[in-house]
Amino acid sequence: MRRREGSNRRVTTLQAAGPPGSAEPTDGAIANPARLGWVWCSLAGIAALALGLGIAELSAVLVSPRATPVVAAGDTAIELAPRWGKDFAIAVFGVRDKLFLVTVVAVVAVLLAAAAGILEARRRRTGLILIALVSISLALAAASRPGADTFAYVPGLLAGVSAMVVLPILLRRLGAAGLAAAGSGVAGSGAGGTSGRRAVLLGGVLAAAGVTGFGGYALGARVRGVASSRADVALPAPATPVAPVSGSATFDQVPDLAPFQTPVNDFYRIDTALVVPAVRADEWRLRIHGLVEREAEYRIGDILDRELVEKWVTLACVSNEVGGGLTGNALWLGLPTAQLLAEARPRPEADMVLSTSIDGFTAGTPIEALTDGRGALLAVGMNGSPLPVEHGFPARLVVPGLYGYVSATKWVVDLEVTRFADAEAYWTVRGWTALGPIKISSRIDRPIGGTQPGTDGTVVVAGMAWAQDVGVEAVEVRVDSGDGWGPWTTTELADAGTTSTWRQWRWSWVSPPAGEHRIQARATDANGDVQVEAEAEPFPSGATGYHTVGVSIS
Repeated sequence: MRRREGSNRRVTTLQAAGPPGSAEPTDGAIANPARLGWVWCSLAGIAALALGLGIAELSAVLVSPRATPVVAAGDTAIELAPRWGKDFAIAVFGVRDKLFLVTVVAVVAVLLAAAAGILEARRRRTGLILIALVSISLALAAASRPGADTFAYVPGLLAGVSAMVVLPILLRRLGAAGLAAAGSGVAGSGAGGTSGRRAVLLGGVLAAAGVTGFGGYALGARVRGVASSRADVALPAPATPVAPVSGSATFDQVPDLAPFQTPVNDFYRIDTALVVPAVRADEWRLRIHGLVEREAEYRIGDILDRELVEKWVTLACVSNEVGGGLTGNALWLGLPTAQLLAEARPRPEADMVLSTSIDGFTAGTPIEALTDGRGALLAVGMNGSPLPVEHGFPARLVVPGLYGYVSATKWVVDLEVTRFADAEAYWTVRGWTALGPIKISSRIDRPIGGTQPGTDGTVVVAGMAWAQDVGVEAVEVRVDSGDGWGPWTTTELADAGTTSTWRQWRWSWVSPPAGEHRIQARATDANGDVQVEAEAEPFPSGATGYHTVGVSIS
């Protein structure tokens, strides 16, 4: 018995010993990484930080529902990312750019947590210092967000404190689990038994992290209650409804052609919010101020009680490549921005309205575009229902003819009447042009890839075109069969909804020869201006060029 205890004491001494070949223990080490293993140290760091973040998520419900550390870190990363990084994410991942960013943030967090575990095992307090730095960074990120509450920094600091308490304890427990397995003297108490004990220990910590994290998220959603708030909003009948879309306005029966009206679930979403802002309708306020004779503040009821209008408007993202899918058409319900600004009475020197989202995003819109009769709206409805949360509930701006980065502010809470010479918006600070008019464009939706002629010997070529505020007058296509481009051929256009929407077009390619071909399309607006042929990337004012697709006729 004494021998076993002595043996155990000897094992304990070895557990705390320095690296192989060292006669003395590592100064301040909790465990010998050569014995505990860098994998277990890494997992300990990850589990400790995960639990800290879970506790922070839960605490945010009480002190600052919008200040969860992960969201704050993601939003700050979006804001600090260089332009080329944002362009890359949008170009490669499109509407999944937020998922890409979340993945990047998660990978960085895992790597930092793993490093903290290894450092703390090698030299006491070094890992804790790393966690403290991460915690302070999270707290500062949350506190610096627009509209941050007084205690927005608390969840980030609590995440760090929790992880700093848990990590040393967890490392010691993992070491003790190995000693207990080695000294138990029972079958299965070797490497497998040690790994099992340690896995159970880590699993318990990660389970606690999951319970606190997801519990905090669920409670936070209930506190914000945005879904129920949206359900309680009853949209009034429009004082100025639009006419129903006629059959001649759509070629929706053509397979693979985008519909005239984009379903909400298919409507693109590009914004700077990592997590969709949660704004209850009864908490929403819109302030109008700046170079005005009369400042004003509106509640959602003030807007819904007015005479609202319906309008079809196609929105386009400036990041859209030629032929890309970051464009959509919807039926919007809202109050004309011209009415709101008329009540505020802008001063003569004002030429811009700086709109601000609750998440801090800003857009600079020419005041002329909000007042010139084109139909700019403070929108509260989309496709017959209250705005979806991800598209700006309870209110957003919709401005025909301008790319979204200078006009389509979602979750809008502030309109400052100012001048371009005095203020810059989120994307213009980053080098994008200030005015952002949508360029004449067209795209080919079908055919793409291989196809066969129909029973009548034709192949239907079809797509979309837009020239906002002027309207599409014509769309032409041409074919290259390997010996150069053929002549431009006029296509059939669906009836125009309004000059603010896209138009569908189609062309019946009669008896196309078998083989490889290229097809191009170009649009002409009602003023006779033709889509720009020269190719240009989206930065800084929108992409240009003819959409070209390859097709194989069999």
